[in-house]
Amino acid sequence: MNIIVVGCGKVGYTLVEQLNNEGHSVTLIDKNQAALEKAVAKLDVLGIYGNGSSYRVQEEAGVSNADLLIAVTNQDEVNLLSCLIAKQAGHCQTIARVRNPEYYEEINFIKEELKLAMAINPERSAAYDILRLLQIPSAMEVDTFARGRINLISFKIPDYSPLDGKKIMDVSGILGNNALFCVVQRDGEVIIPSGNTVLHSKDKVSVVMPLSEMPDFFDRIKLANRPIKSVMIAGGGSISFYLAKELIKANVQVKIFETDRARCEVLSEQLPEAVIINGNAVDESLLDEEGVRQTDAFVALTNMDEENIMLSLYVNSISDAKLITKINRLSFEEVINGMPLGSVVCPKNITAEKIIKHVRSMQNSADSSNVESLYRLMDNKVEALEFNVRKCDENKALIGRTLMELKLKKNLLICSINRDGRIITPSGKDTIEVGDTVVVVTSNLKLSRISDILE
Repeated sequence: MNIIVVGCGKVGYTLVEQLNNEGHSVTLIDKNQAALEKAVAKLDVLGIYGNGSSYRVQEEAGVSNADLLIAVTNQDEVNLLSCLIAKQAGHCQTIARVRNPEYYEEINFIKEELKLAMAINPERSAAYDILRLLQIPSAMEVDTFARGRINLISFKIPDYSPLDGKKIMDVSGILGNNALFCVVQRDGEVIIPSGNTVLHSKDKVSVVMPLSEMPDFFDRIKLANRPIKSVMIAGGGSISFYLAKELIKANVQVKIFETDRARCEVLSEQLPEAVIINGNAVDESLLDEEGVRQTDAFVALTNMDEENIMLSLYVNSISDAKLITKINRLSFEEVINGMPLGSVVCPKNITAEKIIKHVRSMQNSADSSNVESLYRLMDNKVEALEFNVRKCDENKALIGRTLMELKLKKNLLICSINRDGRIITPSGKDTIEVGDTVVVVTSNLKLSRISDILE
């Protein structure tokens, strides 16, 4: 596909990198010449210097032949105007980054009037990801499918767990539940497991199970899962605002630390039920004074990765709080993965996942099987995808046949089937039917349709 990306910031750069890796022809527009030249040299894409909301610049970028324009500058107005011009000039699909909460409250009207294919708010998306992690405290990652009815939970197997040394085929007999193990990560290696795979303590695993069975499951494997009733947030940016707003609705006590006094005053007006502290969260005495040792969860959301890492390391050393750490630059993944930082959240990657899902859906014809959801797991080595199965020629080879009859690609597992609202944990005797949504976990990256699961 021919794709134009307007904006070469953190989100834009990450997006161009991933779209390029997916095999698309990408053109990048930015008015910061130094940043543009750096991205073009490193990513080997076409770069156009100029304002992305200019018709002339878009024409130079080839908007008349583009399939999609994605505007992700740090200015909402530029993004929306860029999409409007592209829609008129090139008749392509458009995606806009919209960050302002006031605009986002009216996003349905804006999408309809500007005919946007998607409007995305990275900070709001990150806040909802963090919210899911706080709702299931034992989880390191939580991904949802079938509109929240199917949950893929990642966690680390604790020491002395009854899972340690057990084959996956024996786990249901030990724990008596419907957990389906989809991925195992051990010493940097990712395994799509079979029933004979042996689990060990300190393995990071991803499991599909009904939400109602999770508390009992975590109790049985000796993994603490106490409910979160109080949360401390370092940093008073947009993610903190969206997160605090949802936590307050759930009757969770919220404290936010922010150094900028003017921002504190704004947050106090927007979030009257929260405690807003005008101070630096890196001040140990201030944290102690505000009860960091007693809080149920600590979320590091400042604008500096190094500060977030240090805060989480400090809180980990003095408390059993659930930790969530925002990191924008994942340059040293192996080092970061070895640190006790709890769940690591990267807003630019969350945004890229959502847009890549839309792009893969665009590649399919109207009667094919679209990608409904897409998540990247285990340091981006595995993808979890949800496909909507439709009646078409390319799906004839798999519809109505039992899973044991299908010649599936290696390192691929069908985790769940949603059939008319009934969630099926599949066995070899189950089938895929028209109208199903199917969740697939695989280390074979870039699948774009359900038929891609076959060899």
